[in-house]
Amino acid sequence: MLIREAVDTDWPRIWPFWHRIVSGAETYAWDPDTSEGDARVLWMAPGKRVYVAEDATGRVVGSAYVTPNYAGPAAAVANAGFMVDPDHSGRGVGRALAEHVLRTAKADGYRAMVFNAVVETNPAVKLWTSLGFTIVGTIPDAYDHPTRGRVGLHVMHRAL
Repeated sequence: MLIREAVDTDWPRIWPFWHRIVSGAETYAWDPDTSEGDARVLWMAPGKRVYVAEDATGRVVGSAYVTPNYAGPAAAVANAGFMVDPDHSGRGVGRALAEHVLRTAKADGYRAMVFNAVVETNPAVKLWTSLGFTIVGTIPDAYDHPTRGRVGLHVMHRAL
């Protein structure tokens, strides 16, 4: 698997799984009806470092971004987002992207990473905790999951 910085021409390869994941409304606290144009701005906005994971055939199977979570004196705290094509889940793509992002965020001078709204039923919670993230708080009943009803949103943190 190759992980590299994304370029503008990667977006059409990210959008199909981005749309599938967000419209499913199970793991991301973004509007399931987000248009492609708005999605591109959310994922590929200036100031974000965006990465893609390619399999051996060159197919984009996942993507991640890193951006400051705060500004000014708190700009050393990063935020990140991760998406893996559901057709390629369970193959280590998410872990590889996470390890890459954690390394590069530290090299870029970030001192910590925080996730602001992790749906508590998201299977990635297990991955994040295995990589040293802790749940620093949970906002109860904050997310309307399509099959599980009201569930909490975790705030997760890890020092870099």
